[in-house]
Amino acid sequence: MKRICVYLGSNPGFDPAYAKATEGLAHELTDRGLGLVYGGSDVGLMGLLANTCLKAGGEVIGVIPERLVEKEVAHNGLTESHVVKSMHERKQKMAELSDGFIALPGGVGTLEEFFEALTWNQLGYHAKPCGLLDVKGYYACLADHMDRMVTEGFLVGEHRKMVLTSGNPGDLLDQFETYDPPQVDKWIEKKKGL
Repeated sequence: MKRICVYLGSNPGFDPAYAKATEGLAHELTDRGLGLVYGGSDVGLMGLLANTCLKAGGEVIGVIPERLVEKEVAHNGLTESHVVKSMHERKQKMAELSDGFIALPGGVGTLEEFFEALTWNQLGYHAKPCGLLDVKGYYACLADHMDRMVTEGFLVGEHRKMVLTSGNPGDLLDQFETYDPPQVDKWIEKKKGL
């Protein structure tokens, strides 16, 4: 692995634990010599992550759509910046540049980007690890819901295992190092009469 894509809030959130976890992940990435790919913003947790990585001497690559350059306050001091035309191009470029995907706490955009990367993994477009950094149980309800998707027959259990989860950045990156993507040959079996 060379670079990890991180999805996270352009707002800081109310709990200082989110900032602490963001800084912890930044130090884990730089200590391991891993570059950061992220949404290119200089505000909220996004800005904190980029600035912490940069201060520690890490590589930081930002990818931001033209329309969000002003709205999200594009970071001007990155190792490399890509301004793209659309959100679709942003997600594609981030995926091309990355060897894995982590979601820190964030809003609907964070979830949307993470789930697109996970869907691409599920469909075999890539075999890169996808993980949730579960700060103070932020993603516990989401994990429970994905478990329910399995029990209700909407998600294959092996695909559920594609979502690596930890509250500790070092542990999550250790899981990335040993990630072996499941080989699932078929979707959920059709039941007679359906």
